[in-house]
Amino acid sequence: MTSSLPRAVRPRRATTHWCVRAARAALGGTAVIAWLALPVMTIDSGTAVAAGVLPRAGPAAAGTAAPQQDETSGADLVLPLVAVGAAVVGAGYGYVRRTRRARTRTTPGGGGLDDTGEPGRLDERARQALTLVDDCVRTSREELGFVEARTGGATAVAPYAGTVRQAGTELATAFGQLLRYDEGVPADPAARRQVPADVIGRCEEAGRLLDAAADGFDDVRGLDRGVGGAVEVAESRFRALTARTPATEAVLLGLVRRFAPSASDQVAGYAEQAKDRLMFATVHLNQARQQADRGENGRAVTHLRAAEGAVAQAEVFLDGIERLAAELDEAASMVPAALSGAEAERAGAQARLTAVPPGEIRARVLHADAVLASVRQELTSGRPHDPLGVLRRVVAAAAPLDAGRTGVLSAAILLTARSATTAAADFVTTHRGAVGAGARALLTEAERLLASDAPADHLRADALAREARDHAEQDVRTHGNPYAEADLHTPGTAGAVLGGILISPSPTDPVPSFGGPHTRTRRSTSHS
Repeated sequence: MTSSLPRAVRPRRATTHWCVRAARAALGGTAVIAWLALPVMTIDSGTAVAAGVLPRAGPAAAGTAAPQQDETSGADLVLPLVAVGAAVVGAGYGYVRRTRRARTRTTPGGGGLDDTGEPGRLDERARQALTLVDDCVRTSREELGFVEARTGGATAVAPYAGTVRQAGTELATAFGQLLRYDEGVPADPAARRQVPADVIGRCEEAGRLLDAAADGFDDVRGLDRGVGGAVEVAESRFRALTARTPATEAVLLGLVRRFAPSASDQVAGYAEQAKDRLMFATVHLNQARQQADRGENGRAVTHLRAAEGAVAQAEVFLDGIERLAAELDEAASMVPAALSGAEAERAGAQARLTAVPPGEIRARVLHADAVLASVRQELTSGRPHDPLGVLRRVVAAAAPLDAGRTGVLSAAILLTARSATTAAADFVTTHRGAVGAGARALLTEAERLLASDAPADHLRADALAREARDHAEQDVRTHGNPYAEADLHTPGTAGAVLGGILISPSPTDPVPSFGGPHTRTRRSTSHS
């Protein structure tokens, strides 16, 4: 971030610095000239005195005076040279100090300048730090699930699950700061310059928590003692997901037939992406087995982690389809009651909204009438519709009438908000290799509001979650698919990079695992 204040200040500071330098140069030049002139004045004076004295001193006196005159002249010439040398050394020292200060200068509290000494990149660094640490938290959660499945319970991993939650809390606060910052809060320029530094500080603390827990987590996981048991757990989940895939595809086809296209848009392509991740997992599970059989445990661990990440994301895709199907069924059953509740709110609006001008009350009522009439016409037309979309329209029409405080409308608000927030979270998780900090900040705020008990917060969560999904999809479109050719080497590699399972398609690059920015690639070796 480059604030306006440093740009405004820089010209005046530069002018001041040049004035000071000019004054110092003039003073130094005057001093040097004086030192150079001093010996000449001394020599001339000495000669005049000697000429007047010699006739009285005789030959002996003349022989004595000459050496003294030579010694005086030599000493006087050395002094100016020393002075000039001292001036040069002083100027060089001052230059070095100024350069060093320019390179290390920061704003109060952490830095408004980047590593090159120029302002403007701290904002970008804050967003990069948020994205990196959020990836660390998501990857750590995924691996925790595999360890819990292998150990048969949550007890063994409870301390590390707590660490991940604590890191997530720090991260959520940082995302909240970024969201308010993007909305223009705070407005004061000095306070705004401090926000990116605070965000980076919280990211560093979240990363430190995960880094500190990495060694203990490795002891619990025990991969250095062999990967056989861990591979079996991953293979078991892989087989279960492979068996689920055809049935989940059928569920998705059923949604397409029963409802309007907008109802299933959020999971379009999820079945294909799940199969893509499972193909990738197949390759790496086989390689993990082979490397383990050859005694190359380090390489086996790398392949295992790649396979686990792919299995976890395949499960997210399939769960997303099945969950949406359940939400659409629930929404469809809720629509008639929500319509009745909204009409009851409309009937009592004028009596309840006593603080609102009559003209505005009438406008709200007329708007609600139009929306509810449109919904009823859509439902009776016999054409496929989107139950969640219908609920969202009903709730939006009734909300200005002071609706949603109790009863079915409150439940409808919660259902739509939960559906939108979970869908956005799934998308970010499975596309995190391309999704930036802005979408993640919106999602984090939606998750915070969803945990509230207030219907108004749920309305806001729904809007933010859908905005987060839109931003994330835009990030993915902008990112494109630069690694499509990687699938020729290992099927599913491009999707694994997009999902953050791999850092890059290169077979020599590390695979992320539980830990913070400094430890998440500690287990990786070449898996070519």
